[in-house]
Amino acid sequence: MDERRATVMGLGSFGGGAGAVRYLAQQGYDVLVTDMAPAEKLATSLKAIGDLIETGSVTLRLGEHNVSDFTTCDLVVANPAVKLPWQNRFIQSAQAAGVRVTTEIGLVVDALPKSCTLIGVTGSSGKSTTSAMIHAGLLAAGQRAILGGNIGGSLLEQQIPDKAIVALELSSAMLWWLAQPGCTERKAFLDTAIITNLAPNHVDWHGSAEHYAASKLGITHFLKDTGSLFIGQGVDLDHGRAHRIELAPTLPELATPGSHNRINASAALAACQAVGADPDRAATGIGGFKGLPHRLELVRSHNGVRWYNDSKSTTPEATRLALQALKPARVHLIVGGSDKGVDLAPIAELVRQSAALYCIGKTGETIAEIAGIEAAGTLSEAVRLAAESAKEGEAVVLSPGCASFDQFRSFEDRGNQFRELVHSLA
Repeated sequence: MDERRATVMGLGSFGGGAGAVRYLAQQGYDVLVTDMAPAEKLATSLKAIGDLIETGSVTLRLGEHNVSDFTTCDLVVANPAVKLPWQNRFIQSAQAAGVRVTTEIGLVVDALPKSCTLIGVTGSSGKSTTSAMIHAGLLAAGQRAILGGNIGGSLLEQQIPDKAIVALELSSAMLWWLAQPGCTERKAFLDTAIITNLAPNHVDWHGSAEHYAASKLGITHFLKDTGSLFIGQGVDLDHGRAHRIELAPTLPELATPGSHNRINASAALAACQAVGADPDRAATGIGGFKGLPHRLELVRSHNGVRWYNDSKSTTPEATRLALQALKPARVHLIVGGSDKGVDLAPIAELVRQSAALYCIGKTGETIAEIAGIEAAGTLSEAVRLAAESAKEGEAVVLSPGCASFDQFRSFEDRGNQFRELVHSLA
């Protein structure tokens, strides 16, 4: 067999890049990993593929890209974090040379057994929790269920059984890529699709709010003719198969707080029913779901104050929902981070509804200026100020409403550092 070469553009730190590298090596490709970041910033991901590097199955080009790596291979796998990919000169060079360009999610969709039932979940907020609730509901109903996609890791590293039900969290970047020629060999592959809600986000990646919205709504292009589509309130979509997500009266009390999570749970239950799961057993599983790390996660109760880690909150709407979820308690909000090009005024306006607003990071300065307050600057300073101010019966929540990449490696890193700061309180 002729030697096949693949270039992985962007190893990243969320597991998808490493999963793609290992999968391609198993498929017989000689793999080149090229990333603009230096080795020290990729230490964890490089360790995950260390055995492949040692055997020579994988070679590295770090700290730079070389055009020839994109034009002399058989396949390019682009990291979805690459912004404005349609303008990227390396991706353009590959396409001009006739090289197929795909992403990890494109490889996943192609690799999944055709006998699997696929559920796709997207939205500006709530998509991770809804996806995980679907998984919990399906498992409780006795189904063979798999969870993957944007939620982390890579399904390429799992053996997916025939006839499994796979819940895929799909980001706007993933959906844009899936619509591109050559990204996947499959067209309509979703049996059920959910759009939880839609609000401006990731303008830095898409270039405009309109492009972002179009990419999200594009999930409908992958829905089978017999598939089910559920859309949240406020999603403006004219589609013949669309059903509005309504609060399910049969849901038990949830282990996750907030009215928004009852909506997420209702969407999850609708999806479970759509793929044939027993609704009562699914509802029990959804009700018992205790939430994902970094999503309104109770870290500690200290001196009568509850501290919550909601680091996954990267949109103004997610911050608003966190505030509402914890009422009637008076809530101290820690907000701010790196800039995604969205309007920050909705976060600043929460100063009137919260006990206090502590602004951190690059966008924290803008939020504080709009709100007419002083910025805290760093997470450690925000925790210190909140610990001094919060009283018994109140809550403090890290719900930034912004990305993390100005001061942290990821939202997980931000949440983990917050946990450590809270546990260090005397």
